[in-house]
Amino acid sequence: MFEFLFKYPRTTFEQGEFLFARGWPLWVLGVLVAAAVVAIAISLTRNRNDFGWTKLSVIGLLQVAVVATLLTMLWQPSLLTETLRPGDNSIALLVDTSASMGYGEGELSRLQLAVRALQDGPLPELEDQFDIELLGFADQVIGLPSLDSVPAPGQRTDIGEALLSVLRGASAGALAAIVLVSDGAQNTGELDPAKIAEIAGFGVPVHTLGVGREVLVEDIELENVVLSSRSSPGSTISAQVSIRHGQAGIAQLKVYDGDAIIASEAIELPDQAGITTRSIDINVGEAGIRDLRFAIDAFAGETNTINNVQLRPMEVAERRRSVLYVEGEPRWEYKFIRRAIVADEVPLRFVTLLRTTPNKFYRQGVTSGEELADGFPTEEEELFAYDALVIGSLEAAALTEAQQQMVYEFVSRRGGTLLMLGARRGLADGGWGATVVDDVLPADLPLVEAPTFIREPATVLLPADSESLITRLDADDDRNGFIWADMPFLKDIQLINPDRLKPGAEVLLEAGFRGETWPLLIRHRFGQGAAYILAGSTWGWQMSQDYEDQTHEIFWRQLLQGLTASVPEPVTLTTERVYYGDQAAVTFRAEVRDSEYEPATSASVNLAIDAPGANRQTVAMESVPGVPGRYELTVDADMAGIYRFEAEASLEGDVLGSSRVAIRREDGISEHFQVQQNRVLLERLAAATGGQYFSVDDIDDIPEAVQFSPAGIIERRLLDLWNMPILFLMLIMLKAGEWVLRLTWGRL
Repeated sequence: MFEFLFKYPRTTFEQGEFLFARGWPLWVLGVLVAAAVVAIAISLTRNRNDFGWTKLSVIGLLQVAVVATLLTMLWQPSLLTETLRPGDNSIALLVDTSASMGYGEGELSRLQLAVRALQDGPLPELEDQFDIELLGFADQVIGLPSLDSVPAPGQRTDIGEALLSVLRGASAGALAAIVLVSDGAQNTGELDPAKIAEIAGFGVPVHTLGVGREVLVEDIELENVVLSSRSSPGSTISAQVSIRHGQAGIAQLKVYDGDAIIASEAIELPDQAGITTRSIDINVGEAGIRDLRFAIDAFAGETNTINNVQLRPMEVAERRRSVLYVEGEPRWEYKFIRRAIVADEVPLRFVTLLRTTPNKFYRQGVTSGEELADGFPTEEEELFAYDALVIGSLEAAALTEAQQQMVYEFVSRRGGTLLMLGARRGLADGGWGATVVDDVLPADLPLVEAPTFIREPATVLLPADSESLITRLDADDDRNGFIWADMPFLKDIQLINPDRLKPGAEVLLEAGFRGETWPLLIRHRFGQGAAYILAGSTWGWQMSQDYEDQTHEIFWRQLLQGLTASVPEPVTLTTERVYYGDQAAVTFRAEVRDSEYEPATSASVNLAIDAPGANRQTVAMESVPGVPGRYELTVDADMAGIYRFEAEASLEGDVLGSSRVAIRREDGISEHFQVQQNRVLLERLAAATGGQYFSVDDIDDIPEAVQFSPAGIIERRLLDLWNMPILFLMLIMLKAGEWVLRLTWGRL
């Protein structure tokens, strides 16, 4: 309809420059229109009879509009356009032939639908005007003799590299535009702003034709699983799962270790299509490699079930983490913490040091008679052997300044975790605010004259935005909230001023006391490690609840595991991901520290590689310039299966330590994830390069958009607008309107 009324397509008006072809001065047009206004006004005034000024004004406006339109047509309005010269330019038609284009859209696949729409629509017109180069791509670009002879579905999609390959291979000035036909399912590398800018830098517009539905109502996809790549034996970890869905329903999630189900949860999906993210707790079991499989049950009628599964390997280390708990006096908290840990057989080495007299300590959990024989460690090596340090009712004066500095270095340099408990001789009341340890803590301790430790009951409160595994007593968020709401009173509390929390401090639990809310469990990062404060006694939870209730035990088990989970080893091996859906180059990074936990700048680091179906090989890792203690190596994972890597570091012949990590590599999986059309990506790519996005429904508009490409060989054309049908229709309607009004009001 637009082209019928205005003679040319909408794109022509958007791209053309409006002008008057006659070249006559515009001021003359203005004078003539003004003269017409005066003449019409005089004529109507002399013959007004009994008509009012309102009716005269309407008739006058219609007459002026007719005269102004006719005068404007005499000036010959035109459009100056710059379009590609037919026969002198080439267009690249780049068709996505990856596996995702094989998914059905009704009776046809996306690729078949696109090919048919092109052949029945714009392709013949484009071939009449331009030299068309037919190309197909998945992970690489190949030439096509015709659209009827596309290759077998590719297992990867790399839109960015495909476009760059076409642009780099084009002769200078010969390529006028690229028409990209794709569902936008980019899964190899990243089509990030930097790469899009590189593509746009060639100055060739990329017009994108999006194929496929943007929301697949019948499909449910386990889009991603995030969890730690390593853990300790017997520990419980939290995995974050993201589920993409197009409708409401219940997603039944199961976690397998081999053939055994180790976790299961029903996740409610909201009505709105999108991504729902939830957490599920997993007990990792014994030491070794856990080959975890996360799976969700298929929806009724779902055809793509490959994207219902995600695989994640995990290395469960053999070494148990160790915690040193120091108390300055016998108290209920000490008794119940130790009972909770030992009774639950938590996979931690839990060593306790209880002062019974000024110079005598009672030791439990030690491995030898020499361990902590003189009480609190006096050497860094002895303290640094632990992963976490818990200090209860122990005044700062019980430690020398050197020992206090060791606590500081334990967190800052060693990367250990410090937990200080509220107690009669703890925190501010123990004088810790005047020591270097105060710098480590998540809150500034005051130099108080009056006690901050109060033996009065206080309620425990779970912050609304809390997502910490430490405070998750039930996997269900609602049930977890109910458990904390029914928690018995704390038997005492040590008041921490909220205004004295340090930047970055996170409050995991709060306490209600005397009508006010106080921080109870606080943590923050410091240096290489972390520090916590628990400003209240929890033993009352065990005393006030049923003897079978495990709330107290679960809380302390999760708290101590949380303290030790992220404490670094002397050698830490990491990789960006542990799962790769296709062949990939995997970069490994090793952080190496010496016996004093300083970066080891001249260590020898070897990476042992156990690949599927291959003998072990060992390759030296290279140090990263400018980053002390960091070593890297990139390995090609070209076979499917589980790979196991172990980095061992030594310095001057002494072994500093080792670290392991496992990854899994699969073939042909990526194309079955995120198979809905990624219209946002296609629109962003088109806009950045000066092109346009088209759907299959408006595919016939592609030739008009292509001909206005700024690249290639162009010609200038002057298109007449004075003879547009809309102008003649407007003249007829103006005069007809005047005639109808005159008949209605009486002849004027």
